Amino acid sequence: MPSEVNAKTKQAALIVATVSSFIGPFMGSSVNVALPSIGEQFSMGAVQLGWVNTAFLLAAATFLIPFGRLGDIYGRKKIYMWGVVVFAIASVLIANAISGMMIILCRVLQGFGSSMIFATGMPILISAYPVGDRGRVLGISVAAVYLGLSTGPFFGGIITQQLGWRYIFWLNLPLGMILMAVVLFMLKGDWAEDKGARFDYAGSFILGLSLLATMYGFSTLPSATAGLLIMIGLAGLVFFVTFESRIKNPVVNIDLFRYNTVFAFSNLAALINYAATFAVSFLLSLYLQKLKGLSPQEAGLVLIAQPVVQAIFSPIAGRLSDKIEPRTVASLGMGMTFIGLVLLVFVDGATDMSYVIAVLIILGFGFALFSSPNTNAIMSSVERRYYGVSGALVSAMRQIGMMVSMGVVMLILALLLGRAEIEPQYFEPFVKSMKITFIVFAVLCFGGIFASLARGKMNRDNS
Repeated sequence: MPSEVNAKTKQAALIVATVSSFIGPFMGSSVNVALPSIGEQFSMGAVQLGWVNTAFLLAAATFLIPFGRLGDIYGRKKIYMWGVVVFAIASVLIANAISGMMIILCRVLQGFGSSMIFATGMPILISAYPVGDRGRVLGISVAAVYLGLSTGPFFGGIITQQLGWRYIFWLNLPLGMILMAVVLFMLKGDWAEDKGARFDYAGSFILGLSLLATMYGFSTLPSATAGLLIMIGLAGLVFFVTFESRIKNPVVNIDLFRYNTVFAFSNLAALINYAATFAVSFLLSLYLQKLKGLSPQEAGLVLIAQPVVQAIFSPIAGRLSDKIEPRTVASLGMGMTFIGLVLLVFVDGATDMSYVIAVLIILGFGFALFSSPNTNAIMSSVERRYYGVSGALVSAMRQIGMMVSMGVVMLILALLLGRAEIEPQYFEPFVKSMKITFIVFAVLCFGGIFASLARGKMNRDNS
């Protein structure tokens, strides 16, 4: 029980959860800045560069929920520890990559390892702390997400320009060693809360295969088989929901979505928000370096505007959602994000840099208003026995949303730019691709406003 956990283990759990929250956003945002340099070294086009991110996200999203369940059965500490090992090994392999294909394959391995980390980090934190302290420590963990987003572009740009992109991945080795030491020597407890239960191999296989088919279909558009793969993937997800509803020990408890409106629509809103915003930094990184001629370091300084605003205003928004209905604050945030995405539609080669920075600030403010209140609504809408499941599903919505976001970008780039590198003769189709992508994202975000409003009032009695 949380009350029986000693201070040393609590501190270790906080370190584990905080670093877990930091590492994913930091890697994603720093790699975005390094992508043009990676593309130049290995002659990779825009679509191939998109796969550097998508391969990671696809693997992470596919295995996240199964590893969350495995953590409940065999121990979250064990799964987390193996995740750190796999993540560190994959990072070293990427740092020594000899081709673009090797980077993409190793990013799959890195995503596999990160799914173990993401699936268990937050549940470990929730398990170690009593109810009265959870809000505070969850706030610290959420702040780490924005710290990763803020420092990623800045340090990614500096490292890429001064040392080379490979050193971004070398950083994960000492970080992994520190985490291993914390887990082995400070974190006492394993939290196998459903020890002895059967693992749902069939459901995990159906989920993974469905996500893989859907995303691979997006990546091969407009080929003849793409539409078929997407339909197979979506049909698989529908079958997955039906299958999980009928078995005794499902990998996902469908009842959480079926009978809890706040939980269901809050997760849907999170999925839409990430789907509409994650790939913005990917496109703007290419735009700033290829069209505007900025160095990786300069591009990183521009892109840092959004997460800095998020880091400043998210704690305020979180506290505000304790006094005002979270759906009101979160819906306002989704509306601000929609405005920012509409403004991005007007960006082209002649756009002044101050306009881009101003739009990033609007996006950061919108996401800050949305994220903390939305997470507050999700975690407060379930009983304590579902905190672990809820934490895993929150992470899953984030990963799947990111994956969908990159899928949309890759589809549009494939249709308008093909596999061509972004050189001056291809600037016009690239700008057109950006505009269409931002229109799609804005439409998604507009729908997300209604999903956020539809959740209903939060039940503040859950503890």
